[in-house]
Amino acid sequence: MRYLSLIAVIAASLWINLPQALFANGSSEAGSKGQVLQFALSGSPDTLDPQKTSGTLTFQVDRSIYDTLVEPDATGRLVPALAESWEISPDNLTWTFHLRHGVLFHNGDLFTSRDVKATLDRVRDPAIASPNASEFSAISAIDTPDDYTVVLHLSEPFAPLLASLASGWGAILPASLIAAGHDFDNKPVGTGPFMLSQWVRDNRIVLKKNPDYWMSGHPMIDGVDFNIITEHAVQLQGLLSGQIDIDYLLNKEDLPQVEQNPNTSYKSVLTALVCVLAMNNSRPPFDNLKVRQAINYAIDKKAALDAAYGGGKVVGTFMDYSDPYYVDYTDLYPYNPDKARELLASSGADLSRPLDLALPQNYEPHVKAGEIYQQMLSKVGLNVKIRLVDWSTWLGSVYKGGNYDMTVIGHTGKLDPNGRLANFGTGNSYVHWKNQKAAELIAQGRRTVGFDKRKPIYDQVLKIMAEQVPMVFVGTPYRYIGMRKNVTGFRIDPRLDTFDFRYTELK
Repeated sequence: MRYLSLIAVIAASLWINLPQALFANGSSEAGSKGQVLQFALSGSPDTLDPQKTSGTLTFQVDRSIYDTLVEPDATGRLVPALAESWEISPDNLTWTFHLRHGVLFHNGDLFTSRDVKATLDRVRDPAIASPNASEFSAISAIDTPDDYTVVLHLSEPFAPLLASLASGWGAILPASLIAAGHDFDNKPVGTGPFMLSQWVRDNRIVLKKNPDYWMSGHPMIDGVDFNIITEHAVQLQGLLSGQIDIDYLLNKEDLPQVEQNPNTSYKSVLTALVCVLAMNNSRPPFDNLKVRQAINYAIDKKAALDAAYGGGKVVGTFMDYSDPYYVDYTDLYPYNPDKARELLASSGADLSRPLDLALPQNYEPHVKAGEIYQQMLSKVGLNVKIRLVDWSTWLGSVYKGGNYDMTVIGHTGKLDPNGRLANFGTGNSYVHWKNQKAAELIAQGRRTVGFDKRKPIYDQVLKIMAEQVPMVFVGTPYRYIGMRKNVTGFRIDPRLDTFDFRYTELK
């Protein structure tokens, strides 16, 4: 824990000299610098192309730049966005979308059915290598009978399709720029409420208001400055001093300072995250079930959740606590260090080498959790070495490259259980876990329509995952969002962990 304490001391001692260098435009109190919101973002996106990443940071920024055909409302219900209405055939194989008229892309192109087709063709193109291509793989053909009608033909029923279209990777891009080979990685162009003005990597992302946005009267502010600040102590001091308007990752111990400041407040919500200690099942000793079970017994999940994440709900499988598909399997692996030692001794695994624990350094709660796990695992005889990596390294080398033994991360919520479970059991997920039965059930679940029919299928999947423990399923944490008191109307999309600034005002 000394590493985190040192950061806090340095940040506090140097704060007087830091604000002007760290923040894009300083305070945005109403009447001073105009209606530009200053937001603390915990890391730098690896790309701003919504089809080329699984990184939450990308979708948190792109939510303001792009729109989707449908979107979640404040309760999580899917409602019209670029599509005003849609119909689904009785056999669930034909989906017809009627598009909104008069919508403009940031480059001035008029939004039509051509853009929808080009976007969905692109995300399924192997050359793009989208990590979310499988969510659109059931589309066999796309018809555009007129400029404002799109018909999707499916090869088989695909229940999660609407949720996929509403997620960040369902963002609609302009067909003309797709055809031109435009650099969407660095120069995103959408129909969203804000447009990219500047991106200084590892420093800030500046968005300006889209004056032609299709939602009348929105957005209500002139811009959003994403200040990329990886040190939590600097984020907090920015909020308290007025240099930052929103810090969405407060620690629980920060709350007294926020409460005592006359200009700040906070709210707490239970997230849709599943925080995990992930294990690379393709590497010994994690290919040994007894070792994975032992590690689960060695982790005091509630203690870790309370200490690292400010509390929450312990879960025992790969679904967040509030999801209607959640099943409670927390009794399978209670905290039991003696049982952990017994399993390790009988596993037959070679446990002589140090185990690599890769942690994304820009997420302080995950680093803190990793330090706690290291201590707990040492008590059962495992030698764990922490390796701090930046976010792009974590995404590229750890998540995509599989260059790790263990890692700590929080899986964001999804609008459909398939969004969380797809690829698990096949060996193609980042934990490289193989289980044919689970993979078959997950495939069956996405072909099955209706909650009552899908729930028993996913119950079986979640039970297998709870028993086979490809990861330590720790829990669903609370989130503490700090804001200046003049900020109103800020929303986080339910289950997606993305930000909606369209209703935000600076009073």
